[in-house]
Amino acid sequence: MKPTEHHEGPAQPASELEPPVLAIEAGLAALSAALRSGDSVAIEQQAAGLHHALAEAIDRFSSAAREGQVPPALRRRLASAGGQVAAQREALARATASLDRAIDALLPRERSGVYGRPGAMERGGLGGSLLA
Repeated sequence: MKPTEHHEGPAQPASELEPPVLAIEAGLAALSAALRSGDSVAIEQQAAGLHHALAEAIDRFSSAAREGQVPPALRRRLASAGGQVAAQREALARATASLDRAIDALLPRERSGVYGRPGAMERGGLGGSLLA
């Protein structure tokens, strides 16, 4: 709720709970489109917008839930949006893991103890002793 807004009386009616749900649904659609396009700037902007919409919805729904005035239809839509957020998070985690594996295959990390520079063997010293 904005500092200038002031609600008196019972919790917010369904008409005031609808806009945050619509904002979440629109944010999810925009984030999905940005993810499909691969535009990192758009992804960041849409993710931030969705985060803001989710925070606003939590604020409004928490207030309404305390009064027991969340309509079942809006509760279902919010739960569905939560499922979509979880699905997008999982898809992004899989894509990140896949990208990490591809980077590791293309640019292997230096392995300690075997080779320091490409083709040059590292030796701990010139002596031939082995510690057990």
